[in-house]
Amino acid sequence: MSGEEGGKLHVVTADHISRTRRRWGSGIVWVSAALLVAVMLLQTLDGIGYLSLGFETWRPSLYAYLLWSTCLCASQVMIRGEHGKRTLFVLPAALFVISMVVFPLLFGFVIAFSDWNLSSPDGRQFNGLDNLRQMWGDSFYWNALGNMVWYSAAIMVEYAIAFGLALLLNGQIRARKFFRVAFLLPLMLSPVAVSWMVGKSMLEIRFGPIARFLRWIAAEPSVDLPAPLYYIGMLSHEVGQWLGWASPSFFGSAAVARAMIMMMDAWTFIPFMMIMILAGLQAIPRELFEAAEVDGASRWRRFWEITFPLMLPVSVTAILIRIIFKLKLADIIINVTSGGPGGATDSVTSFIFREYRDRSNVGYGTLLAIFYLVIIVIAMTILMKLAERWMKPRY
Repeated sequence: MSGEEGGKLHVVTADHISRTRRRWGSGIVWVSAALLVAVMLLQTLDGIGYLSLGFETWRPSLYAYLLWSTCLCASQVMIRGEHGKRTLFVLPAALFVISMVVFPLLFGFVIAFSDWNLSSPDGRQFNGLDNLRQMWGDSFYWNALGNMVWYSAAIMVEYAIAFGLALLLNGQIRARKFFRVAFLLPLMLSPVAVSWMVGKSMLEIRFGPIARFLRWIAAEPSVDLPAPLYYIGMLSHEVGQWLGWASPSFFGSAAVARAMIMMMDAWTFIPFMMIMILAGLQAIPRELFEAAEVDGASRWRRFWEITFPLMLPVSVTAILIRIIFKLKLADIIINVTSGGPGGATDSVTSFIFREYRDRSNVGYGTLLAIFYLVIIVIAMTILMKLAERWMKPRY
């Protein structure tokens, strides 16, 4: 067998498919699709109470979807022949993703416009736009959205700290490998562990070590101390009294409690941004800095003209990923403050969690979650477009 003949064996030619076979292939797809739409429509009407068909679960829609998927895969082979067989390597996976993502989202929309309280014996009842009206007048939910603006704005401070640490660890310092591992330790901890270790233990106002240390600083010194120590003690006492360290309360006021949540969350995730920036710094050719140093550029000039512009793609990627993680902030808030005081530290996720857990209000909580998802999609799309335009080179 020649090489030319052997090569032709790998070429997929168009099959000769009869018109009748194509019609049968198209027919089974359209019939199964019509059956799927009809079953889902009937089940939706039954779910919102317009019909009473006795559908207890969504299994009929699931079976209709499986039938349509099977017919769709079979029709690809019937209509397209050998090319259709190639489609079967991807099509089942795509159909599975649709069943795991699209259908739960559609079911979530059905729940969002329902009155479904798990403590109610009536079960789920369709209530139209009542949940939407309740959300519009829910000041606690809008306060949680406002808090997310503050939490997201703190990312720029986290980015500056992470960039500084990455520059430090990229330099020639002693014990550089040790510090690289040490700075990554917070990232290895669960946020729940951080909330209990820091928020519930170290920042505990009665027996926590930080609170006891601040009270010790603010305490009035003994008159038996030597004069230099006595005057230092009096100075620390006056400063401590002015700052309120005599009775410290880390989660008593709204501003301080919000700042404590930001600090704990930042301590956990700054290493994530730092390691991404450090990887970007190590990818910059050293020859660029050597040439700039020969030309007499200062360190600040080298940073502003070489390091920062070349690090823009990595920086924007790290910030966007960090924003995504920040928008899911909940575990630290739930374990430390439960949204208090008065909802001052609530994030949207923690507020929705309490709506489910404490009030068992599944319908209203689902509407809040879907509305938040829409905001996230719109905000991230705008940010990615702005980032793409900002990083585009200007000639």
